[in-house]
Amino acid sequence: MRGLYEALMSASRAHARWEIEMSNNIIRSRKHLLILLLMTLPIIIPAIGHAADLPSFLGGKSSYGPSYFTPTMFYGSMAVGVCAGLITGCIGAGGGFVITPALMSLGVKGILAVGTDQFHIFAKAIMGTVIHNKLGNVNVKLAIAFLVGSGIGVTGGGTLNRALFNANPVMSDFIISTIYAIILGFLGCYSMYDFLKSRGQANQAKNDDVHGGPTGLTALAKKLQSINLAPMIKFDEDITPGGRRISGWFVGLCGLVTGFLASIMGVGGGFVTFPMFVYGLGVSSFTTVGTDILQIIFTAGYSSITQYAIYGYIFYTLAMGMLVGSLLGIQIGAVTTKVVPGMHIRAFYAIAIMAGFVNRAFAMPEKMGQMGYIGISKETGALINNIGSWIFFGLLILFAGWIIISFIKGLPTLRAETAKASLSDGKGVSQ
Repeated sequence: MRGLYEALMSASRAHARWEIEMSNNIIRSRKHLLILLLMTLPIIIPAIGHAADLPSFLGGKSSYGPSYFTPTMFYGSMAVGVCAGLITGCIGAGGGFVITPALMSLGVKGILAVGTDQFHIFAKAIMGTVIHNKLGNVNVKLAIAFLVGSGIGVTGGGTLNRALFNANPVMSDFIISTIYAIILGFLGCYSMYDFLKSRGQANQAKNDDVHGGPTGLTALAKKLQSINLAPMIKFDEDITPGGRRISGWFVGLCGLVTGFLASIMGVGGGFVTFPMFVYGLGVSSFTTVGTDILQIIFTAGYSSITQYAIYGYIFYTLAMGMLVGSLLGIQIGAVTTKVVPGMHIRAFYAIAIMAGFVNRAFAMPEKMGQMGYIGISKETGALINNIGSWIFFGLLILFAGWIIISFIKGLPTLRAETAKASLSDGKGVSQ
């Protein structure tokens, strides 16, 4: 269990580094900022003149039948994007786990929250990823086998999600909430355990072994690489003498699992790609990162467009709100790490994950009551759900407020460091 937690956290950190890089690429490019402005004009211009009538021009019930749209959802999506960005930038771990639960708490149906989150990931990825810098990390045969499996998994997950929603919208929300509650509960408990265990100890950085762990190949990776099942794929020739070989069927199976979970949960899928590749298949972390970035772009794009957008299960406006908010949050969070103790950051990460778990766990009794699985009154179920939402948003607001206040208080320190760095550069040039 401990190894699984470390694998998931390694994946989360790798995804966070990529998100920070994407954010920087967008913020520092006038072309990308112009594209972002053009993408948000359909939202900004009508909002200026019709702020009081926001739901009507954004769709409302007539355009988006599966979910009723309110201004709270729109402005809330921007706040959710900021919080997710703060988590990613400040903690160095993916903040995407809070997006779908947060949207569902704002009143968005689970299937629309999933589709919207996928589209937001895709939009940010195609704008901010510098593909040519990563192609050297990608093994083409590994990528092809993985993407074939991912495509099948995404199609299966999207089809299942739509079928569940069409059959019973409450059941659809319940299953999505259950999956999130299980995963966030596992991550949250181990994050809290890890924080409590490390209190008072020096915060030492952990360097990943290029073959996926401190002891090299795992027993599972050795076993799978010993199975000669055509087609065999050769990889990591530049890292290991003679390279390594793995059956394309195993790679495709990993892609299928990743695509299925990504399509069901609305995340990029990197949180399972990394542990499966590095710990399961024995692929180097160097190759895994490049392949993972490629699969996220494909998975999120294929899923959001073919499985959700064409069926009307995406709120474009919410996706743009989250995109803008996350870009701001990532920048603030990344800078704040220079003035905030690492131990505090780890504590807040554990709290944020546990808040997401509580949010989805507290939503389940109401859903179960609506489906007749348990005897609970409508009022009691709604109260429990609301308590979970209050705890969730309260902790996120507390976290965001703490980061922003720390950022403001640390501005003098950051300016002094910038001035010192500029002075040092000036001296170096003059010499």
